[in-house]
Amino acid sequence: MWYLLIFCIVLLGIGVIVDWWNKKNGIRNFDPNENEKHVSEMEKAYVESYMHNMKNDHSNGPF
Repeated sequence: MWYLLIFCIVLLGIGVIVDWWNKKNGIRNFDPNENEKHVSEMEKAYVESYMHNMKNDHSNGPF
């Protein structure tokens, strides 16, 4: 039982360290135009459809 608790604490600790490291260093080489070249048409259509539906959900209200 103690092994499971220690394992969970170690995983959380590693997650905190990785999160801190990524926030500290950030993304240095980010080019949106280059990333756009590697997205398939299906993924673009899915995201556009999702964003359109989200906009409609916010326009109609919560009910």
